[in-house]
Amino acid sequence: MATTTLTVEAVRARFGALGRPLAFFDGPGGTQMPDAVIDAIAAYLRESNANLGGPFETSRASDALVTEARQAAAELLNATVDEVAFGPNMTTLNFALTRAAARDWSAGDEVVVTKLDHDANISPWLELARDNDLRVRFCEVDDECRIDLAHLRSLLSDRTRAVAFPWASNAVGTVTPVAEIAALAHEAGALAWVDAVHYAPHGPVDVRAAGADVLLCSPYKFYGPHLGLAFGRRELLERWRPYKVRPADDHPVAQRFETGTLPHELLAGFVACVDYLRDVGWNWIAEHERSLAARFLAALPSAWRLHGPPTTADRTPTFAITRDAVAPADAAARLAERGFAVWHGNYYAVEIMKRLGLDDGAVRIGIVHYNTAGEVDALLAALADL
Repeated sequence: MATTTLTVEAVRARFGALGRPLAFFDGPGGTQMPDAVIDAIAAYLRESNANLGGPFETSRASDALVTEARQAAAELLNATVDEVAFGPNMTTLNFALTRAAARDWSAGDEVVVTKLDHDANISPWLELARDNDLRVRFCEVDDECRIDLAHLRSLLSDRTRAVAFPWASNAVGTVTPVAEIAALAHEAGALAWVDAVHYAPHGPVDVRAAGADVLLCSPYKFYGPHLGLAFGRRELLERWRPYKVRPADDHPVAQRFETGTLPHELLAGFVACVDYLRDVGWNWIAEHERSLAARFLAALPSAWRLHGPPTTADRTPTFAITRDAVAPADAAARLAERGFAVWHGNYYAVEIMKRLGLDDGAVRIGIVHYNTAGEVDALLAALADL
């Protein structure tokens, strides 16, 4: 467990990747991995590499690893083991799960999405709408990039089958009132379909408290390997018919939605990642990130415009910023030359960039718990110089 003596220097010592002269503010696109995660991946490949179900040693070890990974996923999300499934990434899992959910929907049924969403929680519904004559309705956001709950309520009807929304915006950092939105969906008889990819590195995910029916996230965004992870409520998954090969087992329930052989070495890394998060602790992570976010906001040069929530309240430490006469791509390239890794563009958050009128997107600064106050100060000085 985390203690009061934990320091960012001690945390960074666990990441060999941080030992270079590059300040990583690219976390929303994928975080660095602790050495323990990398070592776990390599150890599996050296010692246990095999497919499942065999009577020999390496296969039995692989069976045990998959069981351990499912238990770790269930613990991470406050789910049961038969409610979690792995896949290559969140997008692939979402295309599969949306199709399974909508097998028995009728023409004219509706899905509500938001203009805050990453496209991985919009395009699967748009494709279903094209195939099955469904209707996708877009919920607006306000000028601080918060979901307009009054507009959301106005979109709900007895034809609404799902409300798809992000726990937090990967573009502008907004944290949504996830439990309140889920309750509104349930009042309309619809599913609460939550994209937790961006939120998961910054705080604990509890699918029960959130009221999620389906929730998806990506371990490579929270210090783990490149995987997708999905939760689905058991009673839903039992009812849905998955797209799968005939020999694949029908039990446990969630695993019916996994296709092909899982990347066992990455599951080994995932277990190590969950162990790492448990050891550092969400309280320390949240407190440290909040401090850095406040530092960044307090000293952001006035030439730069912040898009999204103006304070540290109800947001992650992810900031979309623009400056007149400086293209985001040029700013990111110039910052890279000075030793800062940042992203530019729309980050697949197409609708919020349209809403903000940012045709070229923005510069995205993504702070995570291994960043330091010194790195933030140096970045702010570089932004002032651009």
